[in-house]
Amino acid sequence: MRDHGRYAYSAIAQRPAWDWPGGRRLAVFIAVNLEAFPFAEGMGIPLVNPLPEPDVQNYGFRDWGNRVGVWNLLDSLDEYALPAAALMNTAIYDSCPPVAKAFRARGDEVVGHGRTNAERQCDMDEATERAMIAECRARIAAEEGAAPRGWMGPWVAETHVTPDLLAEQGFDYVMDWTHDDQPTRLATRGGRSLITVPYSRPTNDIPILHAAKWPPAAWADALIDQFEEQRRLSKRWPLTFNLSLHPFLVGHAFRLKHLRRAFAHIAQAREEVWLCRPGDIARHAATVV
Repeated sequence: MRDHGRYAYSAIAQRPAWDWPGGRRLAVFIAVNLEAFPFAEGMGIPLVNPLPEPDVQNYGFRDWGNRVGVWNLLDSLDEYALPAAALMNTAIYDSCPPVAKAFRARGDEVVGHGRTNAERQCDMDEATERAMIAECRARIAAEEGAAPRGWMGPWVAETHVTPDLLAEQGFDYVMDWTHDDQPTRLATRGGRSLITVPYSRPTNDIPILHAAKWPPAAWADALIDQFEEQRRLSKRWPLTFNLSLHPFLVGHAFRLKHLRRAFAHIAQAREEVWLCRPGDIARHAATVV
């Protein structure tokens, strides 16, 4: 059976015990996907069946997220004093700079997320992918005053050499790999390992709200169930709870109402869990995994 060679099998129940900072056992982070899409070209999540370009209905659905939805979401994050990570398409800096400025003002971490979600790394050759990653890293460094430490590819897509390219360009962690509830190390061809920060697809808003078409109330119930059960399990082994959000989905009032219920539930447990950002998780994990 073909293997990727990046990590070896490890049963979570048989690993050495360790804690998150402060003796906490559950690390909690919120990732906000800040994505921009060119008009009438490239890929993009559709609200309805795609039409011939210019598909203004589906373009507007996504553009609404940066014009309205993200501001509704930021208001709720501020209400509950919840930190976040901005998974940043660098096109955001050009198309809607106030969005980047708002997350910068909160002190949130910026994670590399490609140029735009109208393209995917898995469609690129190695030279093109290398240049794209370097371009994004340089742009974030210029805008934020420091290069990003972490990366999640557009569409959570990779090539066979993505971890190698990220390690070679100075990244410390990657969020594309969904194989564990704890950070692990990925081997790379240069010998410099990357930390994986868990990014939960089953509770992500796109698979549940958009693909599976769950009602928002049911989604919020699932988030709270996931959070509570992970709190219980974390007494046995440390875990990571991730909440992944797309403003063009969760920014709508009928969904935000129920997301705020999940926010309130998480916030009331802030003395027990570790509210953090993915870079914090990677930094701590590098000392224990």
